[in-house]
Amino acid sequence: MTMRPRDAWKSLGAVSVGGVRLSNPVMTASGTAGHDTELSHYMDLSALGAVVVKSLYHEPWAGNPAPRVHVAGAGMINAVGLEGPGVLAWCNDSL
Repeated sequence: MTMRPRDAWKSLGAVSVGGVRLSNPVMTASGTAGHDTELSHYMDLSALGAVVVKSLYHEPWAGNPAPRVHVAGAGMINAVGLEGPGVLAWCNDSL
């Protein structure tokens, strides 16, 4: 069977990352999948070795109150404090 280049990653073997065994070394970049299954509309997430989610706080967090952004010269400073469901809710609802 001839493998197309875009499917080549599926044949990669298992690896260990920080003592965690993964079925393959392919994973999303931090935050690209948010906290949930946004990418499941585009691919089979179970084919990945891991899905790296956005930062999670141990408790639910609504983010920092406004104002979150301040103009600073030619740039800006932000203190968004990314909102999230909290680790327990994420484990119960998204895994």
